[in-house]
Parts: sequence; C-alpha cells; structure tokens
Amino acid sequence: MNVDVQDEGDSGSGQAVAFTVGENEEVHVLHPQQIIAYQGPSSGRADRLMDVKGMYRKRKLIRSDMSGPCRFVAALPPGYRVKTLQLNGKSDLLYDFRHLFFYSKGITMHTRVLSMKNMLVTRDIVKVKFAGNGSIGILTEGTVCEAELHPSDPLYVDAGSIIAYPENAKLELTVYGNHLASQHMSYHWKMTGHGPVLFQAGRQSRRFERDNNEDGIIKRFLREALPFGGVFIK
Repeated sequence: MNVDVQDEGDSGSGQAVAFTVGENEEVHVLHPQQIIAYQGPSSGRADRLMDVKGMYRKRKLIRSDMSGPCRFVAALPPGYRVKTLQLNGKSDLLYDFRHLFFYSKGITMHTRVLSMKNMLVTRDIVKVKFAGNGSIGILTEGTVCEAELHPSDPLYVDAGSIIAYPENAKLELTVYGNHLASQHMSYHWKMTGHGPVLFQAGRQSRRFERDNNEDGIIKRFLREALPFGGVFIK
C-alpha cells in the first residue's frame, strides 16, 4: 500500500491523501466520510458498523474496508495531517480513537478500558492500542513530536496536545511553574513511566496565531496580567 499526501504548502483548505492499494492488500479507513474519490471494483469497498467494546454504540461508528487493487483519495480538514507509523509486533501505546485515520491489513486493534483515575484525568473511557505488522495512520494538528518518559523525572505535556502515551504511564492533571505561569497555561499532564509520548504542535500554534492577530496590546496585557485573565477575557 502506498500513501501519498497531496500537499500545496500552507493551504487553508486542507490536504488530500491518495491511497494506492495493491492486490491482496486491504486498508481499514475509520473516517470513511472523508473519501472523495475512488477508482476500482465496486465490490472493493465494504462498510461495517464498529462496536468498540460497546462504548461507542450511540455514535454508530462506521469503518470502510478498502480491498485492492484500487485507488482512493481522502480529504482532510484544514489544519489536519495524516502521519503514517510502521508497526512491527506489539505496541504499548494507547491512542484516542478520534486520532486514528486508518490501519492496514495485518494490524489488529484492541481496546483498553481506563482506570477510574485515568478516566477522570483524560475525560475518556476507552483507549485503543495496536498489534501486528503493517502501518497505521494518525490524524494530527501540525507537527508530531516525541519525548521519552522517565520513571521519576516527570514530563509535562499540554493535555489537549497528546496523541498517544504508554499504557504503563502514570498521569496527573496539573500546571507547573511559578504562580503567574500556572495561572496562564492550559492544564498539562504530568507523566512518568517508560516509553515514548507522541504529541502535536498545531493546536498551540493556532492559538498563538489567533492571539496575535485578534488581540490588541491592552487586551493581551490584561489577559496575561490579571489572575485567570486567560479564562475571563476572550
């Protein structure tokens, strides 16, 4: 299978991703509504209702199984990209379902029900992980970064920027820094453990651009100087 990103620089209209699926290959697309063009036998696409351990029944999630030989194009919303990751064997990383775009034949997807503590921290019930040999595609907002966890030296990551983290990681929702710093930042995950953490840079980049373009100097000063100004001054 070949995945080709149709990129025109910083176009505000989003990207298109072209998939070429060979004979005896198959790819499972988790956002089939984004498929805008298809070339191949009509029988090459089979949509199925997904039941992620019963947690997502009300959302009626649909997965498209695309069998080769075929070629199709999927559209991405502005600001989003697809990053392809190769998997060989079993991965310890837990992903939020909404970040997943596709996975290839040979990969199996498993669900993990979070502990009550982690449910409160992540505001989610289920995460998914993968095993097998093949590729997965994740939806990201901007550049994907990676940092290694340490068992005792914590890593702080903006809570809204996390893509995946190891199942063994210990999480605590917090802020850090001095009094002024802690008042003017989003909540972060304080994370310890072993293994890599994946996070995205696009959300914070757009926030920076919005603040600079829309705010006058007085409004920006008040937001940064007043306690919890970032919450009350929009």
